[in-house]
Amino acid sequence: MESVGSIIVYWIIVLSIVIFSVMTVTTRRILRSATYLLFVLFATAALYFKLDYEFLGAVQIAVYAGGIVVLFVFSILLTSHPGEQTPNLESRKRVLGFIAGLVTLIVAGYALVSRCGMMCASLPAMENPSMHKIGEALMGTGHGQYLLAFEAISVLLLACIIGGVVVARKR
Repeated sequence: MESVGSIIVYWIIVLSIVIFSVMTVTTRRILRSATYLLFVLFATAALYFKLDYEFLGAVQIAVYAGGIVVLFVFSILLTSHPGEQTPNLESRKRVLGFIAGLVTLIVAGYALVSRCGMMCASLPAMENPSMHKIGEALMGTGHGQYLLAFEAISVLLLACIIGGVVVARKR
């Protein structure tokens, strides 16, 4: 059984990830958005450290928080002038965007609920679920484990960075 302090620290980390993620996508200033993304990446590293994955936490800080955010900031500074006031974007397709967002929310919610149902059904089979066992389930390579998805996302981020550098060089 986890201690109360450990559970409180977990919820502080989770809330900071959620809050800074929302701030990342809702702020109108792009440099602030990159800063909030940096906070999200640091909080994710804290979550890895809490799950006793020191190597993943160190890689998260060194590669993602250190390297990728620096590349984002340089790309931003090369492609735009962050001090200028940009006009508000007007879109005539707000209803279509709202419907697409709602459909995405429903599909993601269904996937989350159905997957959580399967996970909760298999939890009683574990004699003593601990943070270490949950961490192994998230970062393992066996059936129902998520290391491949984690690596696929890192390749996607790398492709986005390369695309940003190409766009910055064409300007």
